[in-house]
Amino acid sequence: MAVKLRLVRMGKKKQPTYRVVAADSRSPRDGRFLEILGTYAPRGKSAAEPDAVVIIDNAKALKWLGQGAQPTERVERLLKTSGAWDEFTAAKAK
Repeated sequence: MAVKLRLVRMGKKKQPTYRVVAADSRSPRDGRFLEILGTYAPRGKSAAEPDAVVIIDNAKALKWLGQGAQPTERVERLLKTSGAWDEFTAAKAK
């Protein structure tokens, strides 16, 4: 089973929020997933906080990356923002 780290769309129409999940690569975008790794709100939490919000559990992300899960391009950028990608590449280089 090939595992991908990808986004699942949540939220209302025109106000998306996403979950970062580990899912089987054959399952649909909003279908079954194995584990939730975090959240991503590209429009911020509210009008008072308009900046994008990225919350990722780095320990879970490192576990899945260590087991061979492949992140999508967007999730890879989010992992770089949270610092998990740098930890993974440093551990992989050793």
